[in-house]
Amino acid sequence: MLDTAHHIIRKVGKQLGLSEDEIAYLLKTDGEHVFEISLSNGSTHQAYRVQHNNQLGPYKGGVRFHPDVDLDEVRALATLMSMKTAAVGLPLGGGKGGVAIDGKNLSPKDREEVARKYVAHLHPHIGPDKDVPAPDVNTNATVIDWMVDEYEQQTGDTSHASFTGKSLDNGGSLGREAATGRGGVFALRELLKHLGREKEALTIAIQGMGNVGSFFGAIAEDEQPNWKLVAATDSSGGLRLDAGLSASDLNDFKAKQGRLKEYELPNATPISNEDLISADVDVLVLAALGDAVTEQNMRGVRAKIVVELANGPVNEAAYEYLSEKDVIVVPDILANAGGVIVSYLEWQQNKAGEQWTEDTVNQKMEDYMTKAVEAVYKESQAQGIALKEAAFAQAIKRILEARHVGPKE
Repeated sequence: MLDTAHHIIRKVGKQLGLSEDEIAYLLKTDGEHVFEISLSNGSTHQAYRVQHNNQLGPYKGGVRFHPDVDLDEVRALATLMSMKTAAVGLPLGGGKGGVAIDGKNLSPKDREEVARKYVAHLHPHIGPDKDVPAPDVNTNATVIDWMVDEYEQQTGDTSHASFTGKSLDNGGSLGREAATGRGGVFALRELLKHLGREKEALTIAIQGMGNVGSFFGAIAEDEQPNWKLVAATDSSGGLRLDAGLSASDLNDFKAKQGRLKEYELPNATPISNEDLISADVDVLVLAALGDAVTEQNMRGVRAKIVVELANGPVNEAAYEYLSEKDVIVVPDILANAGGVIVSYLEWQQNKAGEQWTEDTVNQKMEDYMTKAVEAVYKESQAQGIALKEAAFAQAIKRILEARHVGPKE
């Protein structure tokens, strides 16, 4: 993932005529915190926080609890977060954090201990105007509430603006849970408008009916009558039904049963995740983890639009192949930016001591997404480049412009 992130930055930097020094500046990280967390159960786990670039504002990015977390992954995600916040016009930089631990199977006691020890170590380096973490893979509002409480105990800060993704009772924002999925709907909708295809009937397949994919599906079902969900999977597998699936019904089943593989529906065909990647659909939505499409399966992709709702779901080789085949890839730094936009709106509410209505939050997020897609599409058309390169070009230009003007107050 780090190689892929650096490759696209170098590629776009050269297209923009940047010097080697400017490209090196975009690739380097401002700070890297690597430490160990020792739990009372006797286990020890590597922990990380990488702060990539704060030229536009405080570092921003999630904290994940996953056994595969390592320094290169966190560097890559921090770098991509800088690009994402800049691409959609937020006054924020990029950061990312994680702990190499099995976040799915932690006991509540161990989960809280990890959360608190993570903040106890990092509190001098984070905060409302320095670095504002958020939830990510295997972390949630409960984890963030523990982190906020620990930060408050360590520093005395009571603004709750030190983290986003909190529970509503603890200063969280309405609309946050659905934000990434909703933002993906906005991104695809706006792209279709620019392509003159907004009135077309489209078939859609969603890989990853978890938090992000489930909201994308349900919101699309409510708001986009021309879109038909025909295939969906989670980590267990899933199903296809050409007559159309109800995302709401799938979500209800998952809430009760947990695994789409066990969902029984008349006339539906059981499918694997690999089957879904090669599904004959108009739009493939990748909402699981990174590297879902690689050299091994890229030739099977039949969709003409791929939406990167996960971070880095299409690797470098697969992206180049799909681009050559005229597949439109809606890049992750644009498609999944709804989450960080609403995180920014939560931070704004905390700083102002306010709580906005869900309609207000959704409208503000929609405005950001609409403007961002328009700017990226125009850049793409003007320069004759793909959406991914255009999104990175927008981001890079904004970061370097801020660097030349000077840091934000």
